[in-house]
Amino acid sequence: MREFTVPAPFTIEDDASVVDAVFAHEKTRPDVVVYRRATRDGWSDVRAADFAAQVRAVAKGLIASGVKQGDRVALMSSTRYEWPLLDYAIWSAGAVTVPVYETSSSDQVRWILENSGAAAMIAETVAHTNILTDILPVLPGVATVLQIDASAGRPGAIDVLTDAGAQITDATVADRVAALRSSDPATLVFTSGTTGRPKGCVLTHSNLIAESRGIAASSIGRMLTEGRTTLMFLPMAHVLARAVSIAAFDQGATLGHTHDIPHLVDNFGSFRPHFILSVPRVFEKVYNSARQKAHGDGKGKIFDAAADTAVSYSKARDTGGPSIVLRAKHALFDRLVYGKLRAALGGQCELAISGGAPLGERLAHFYRGIGVTIYEGYGLTETTAAAAVNTPDEQRIGTVGKPLPGNAVRIADDGEILLKGGVVFEGYWKNDDATAEALTDGWFHTGDLGAVDEDGFIAITGRKKEIIVTAGGKNVSPAGLEDSLRASALIGQAMVVGDQKPYIGALITIDPDAFPGWKQRNGKDEGASVADLTKDPDLVAEIDAAVAEANKTVSHAESIKKYRILPADFTEEGGELTPTMKLKRAVVQRSYASDIEAIYSK
Repeated sequence: MREFTVPAPFTIEDDASVVDAVFAHEKTRPDVVVYRRATRDGWSDVRAADFAAQVRAVAKGLIASGVKQGDRVALMSSTRYEWPLLDYAIWSAGAVTVPVYETSSSDQVRWILENSGAAAMIAETVAHTNILTDILPVLPGVATVLQIDASAGRPGAIDVLTDAGAQITDATVADRVAALRSSDPATLVFTSGTTGRPKGCVLTHSNLIAESRGIAASSIGRMLTEGRTTLMFLPMAHVLARAVSIAAFDQGATLGHTHDIPHLVDNFGSFRPHFILSVPRVFEKVYNSARQKAHGDGKGKIFDAAADTAVSYSKARDTGGPSIVLRAKHALFDRLVYGKLRAALGGQCELAISGGAPLGERLAHFYRGIGVTIYEGYGLTETTAAAAVNTPDEQRIGTVGKPLPGNAVRIADDGEILLKGGVVFEGYWKNDDATAEALTDGWFHTGDLGAVDEDGFIAITGRKKEIIVTAGGKNVSPAGLEDSLRASALIGQAMVVGDQKPYIGALITIDPDAFPGWKQRNGKDEGASVADLTKDPDLVAEIDAAVAEANKTVSHAESIKKYRILPADFTEEGGELTPTMKLKRAVVQRSYASDIEAIYSK
């Protein structure tokens, strides 16, 4: 058993709350631009003083609507400026925010509202409000329902709350904030439910402050200061985007929001972020789209050579530095290729943070090689997002970094990663059995397998519940193989199978964005579907090559022997993916049981 601790260079006061930063900025730096709000005419600056005034006004409206200290208020919205505005207003009213993914089904919304005991619900759109219409009769505790978007002549939630609270005094809001304690719940974040019904993680104000101050105390904190910008596009209902947003706001950085993923590159160009927070799939998409375009334009060999050079250049930085020849090649490709890729990220992106899922080692070297280093981190909802992260001062590609200040890691006898510290939650909402199973003497059992080296860098090797045991008794972790497969520009998703089977197999989907270009380059019928081409020799040859590349990362006994190309990609709407792009393995296994059996049929 190995353990590593990074002491906290900070303390958290008993009367501290996350919302304190809003009113501290108002007093000490009122003119600092804390947000840039998306409008029809572009990005509009929001000063600290103006934001505090809006938060206060909305909090008054919540109080006037009957929200009491400690009440839960559900918030169902995509990533937009109103998300943090309402979040901070809910805290300023002394209440607890319950995020709901905007893609949630009626059953999921009902469960979260019912389980959390929400007193109010703020939804984004008419479609969201319509979901509530069907379930509110069985949820008498939800006394207030508001809609962010104005519709049918009705004003939006911000205007409604501002008007409703006109008679509430500033002192009333100040009293609600003063009554908060760092040990009070700040939010109930429901897990994504990859293995069952979502559980509500109780995260306190202290947890969120510990995350923010831990990030600030690391060398990443230098990138979150006044004058720096970041564009948030991950779901704010997910703890990763929310926690990093809070850390950036606390430090005085400027934040923008967008949920327009299809036009993300355009938004990068107009916003020009200094740093980016994302999940690996977005970085994979950027790389694969650039590679696909290059091959479509007849410049595929140049791009592939540039990519190999970027990877070699990055690796050389860890082994004594690049040679003169490698530096010359790198400089050439910087002019031809890398500059264009950096421009696609807005032109002034200095670093990126990746979390939520494993980032492939080659992809990490590629981005560092082109001049946009991705710092991979690790954490769960139960650890208020990042418990560990690589930083500019301490990075080791292939690991998820060292614990953030104030936290510790321990490797149990069976290889499970245990975490302890200020970011670790206190338990699940109304679920003592699950809490007792997850926490032992303050140590959170992550369910992930890994190792920690003598310098404190953590490497993830798999997930306990996802370990595949073949009929021959070989233990196989699917994550590495799946990461390698998704590195292919043509592959959308992959799920490795083989539990109690004679060998390892895989279900593979084709990326719908890459498929049209592939058909054009390979002379296929423009109207052909994936289902039409699953036996096509050219398609099979390309997937064979990707499988062979993935198999190089494992032993012969762990390698993929057979696979099936599925007719459709896994999606959140189809139920196979969570909102943060994690595989719901049980759902995929049920939905594609016949395809899995076909892999092993003679």
